[in-house]
Amino acid sequence: MASDTLPPFLQPGERVLLFDGVCKLCNASVRFVIAHDTERRIRLASVQSPQGQALLAWAGLSTEQFDSVVLIEGQRLSLRSTAFIRLMAQLPAPWRWLRLLQWIPRPLRDWGYSYIARHRYRWFGRYDICLLPSPDHRGRFLDDTP
Repeated sequence: MASDTLPPFLQPGERVLLFDGVCKLCNASVRFVIAHDTERRIRLASVQSPQGQALLAWAGLSTEQFDSVVLIEGQRLSLRSTAFIRLMAQLPAPWRWLRLLQWIPRPLRDWGYSYIARHRYRWFGRYDICLLPSPDHRGRFLDDTP
C-alpha cells in the first residue's frame, strides 16, 4: 500500500492518473479525460514512464504487470472501478454523475472492470510503443511539466 510520504513528482493537492501507455483503450480514455477535464485537475503518467514506475513503486504495486488504472490523490490510492468512479467525479456533469456507480457493490464493479481489463488488448488492440503527448497537451503529463 502507499506510504505516508507524498508521492514522487506530485505537489500537495495534486492528483495523477496512471494508465497503460500501450493500451489503445487506455489511451482513448486519457484523450477523453484531457477533453473533459477543462479545469486541468488531473495529471497523467503512463505506467511505462520513469514517473509512472516511481509512482507504482511508491504505492507498492507491480512495476511489470499492470491491469488497473490507478488514481493517486495526495496519499490516497484508488484502483480498478473505484479509481474510475473517483476520476469521473472530478469531471463536469454529466460525467460526474457516474459516481453514482459507487452504490454498486465493489466486488461486482471490480469483476466487470477486471473482465474488460483482461480482454482490452484483444478487443481494442495495443501500440508497439507508448504514444507521446501532443503539443496541445503540454503540462498534462508528469514527464512534460512546463
